Amino acid sequence: MADTVLDGARYGACTLRAVSVRGDSARYRGDPRRDALLTARFGAGEQALVLVAMATGARATRGAHRAAAEACHWIGRAVGRSHARLVEDMRDGRRGDLKSGLHRLTDRSLGRLRASASEQGIDPEEYAANLRCLLLPADPACRTRVFFGVGPGGLFRLREGEWQDIEPQVAQVKGEPVVGFGSPPSETPEGDRLTMDLGIPTPPSPYEPAPEPPREPFRFRTSVARPGDTLLMCSGGLAEPLRAEPELGEYLAERWSRPEPPGLAAFLADSQVRVKGYADDRTAAAVWEA
Repeated sequence: MADTVLDGARYGACTLRAVSVRGDSARYRGDPRRDALLTARFGAGEQALVLVAMATGARATRGAHRAAAEACHWIGRAVGRSHARLVEDMRDGRRGDLKSGLHRLTDRSLGRLRASASEQGIDPEEYAANLRCLLLPADPACRTRVFFGVGPGGLFRLREGEWQDIEPQVAQVKGEPVVGFGSPPSETPEGDRLTMDLGIPTPPSPYEPAPEPPREPFRFRTSVARPGDTLLMCSGGLAEPLRAEPELGEYLAERWSRPEPPGLAAFLADSQVRVKGYADDRTAAAVWEA
C-alpha cells in the first residue's frame, strides 16, 4: 500500500489534481493508509468521462485499506460500463435520471463489497467503506459537474476567493418509532397492555425480508461550473480541519485562487499542511475551471 498517491491532468475546460496521503497517526502506528483513490477516463474525445473516486475504510479494522480499494474498483467498473449514458444525461441536464442511475450503481458496488466480506468470512460492518465520487465530462461545452457517494467527507467550492460548503445534506430520522408509522400501539385506549415482552426474539415474517442494519444515505449534487471556480472533493481527513480551522481555509484559498492551478508537487505540499489535532489520512481532488 503506497504511502502517497498523486495524479493530475487537463481535460476539456478542467485541470484536475488528486492526492491521497497517509496521515501522521497511521505513520506513527505503522498502519497502512485507509484511504483509497482512483482516477480514470472512459471514452475518448468530447465523449470522454473522467471519474474521481475516493473511499475510506472503517476505522480500527484490519482490512480497512483493502475494503477502500475494492469500493473504488467496483464503482470504477460500474461507471465505466455506463459512461456513454452518463455523458448523455449530463449534457441534457437529466438530473433525475442521473441521481437514480448513480444511486443504483453505488448500491450495487457497495453490495459487492458486502458480498466480498461474506466470502472472506468477515463481518460486513468491519469490511466497509465510505465512498465519494466526482464525474467530469471532457466536453468543454458541458459545464455540469456531478458529485455522488455515501458517507461523510467534504464538497467545497472556491469562488472569488471565498469557500462555499456545498456538501449535500441528508435527512436524519431520530427518536422512537411513531405509532401508526411502522409500530403497533402498545396499549388499548383504556390502558390495557396488548403485549408482554418476554425477551424472546421474534422470527422474521416469511412475507418480509429480514431487516438489515441501517446504512448511510446516498448523497448527490450537480453543479454548473463558472470560469475561475475551484471544486474540491475530499475525505473527512481534510474536510474536518477545513471546516473547523479558518486559517487552513484562508491559506488554501490564497494558494488556489492564483491565475494558474498548482503543479503536482505544489498541490501535494498544500494538501499536507499540518493542523494540530488532525492526523488522519487525507484524500482530495480539486478541479480548476478555465
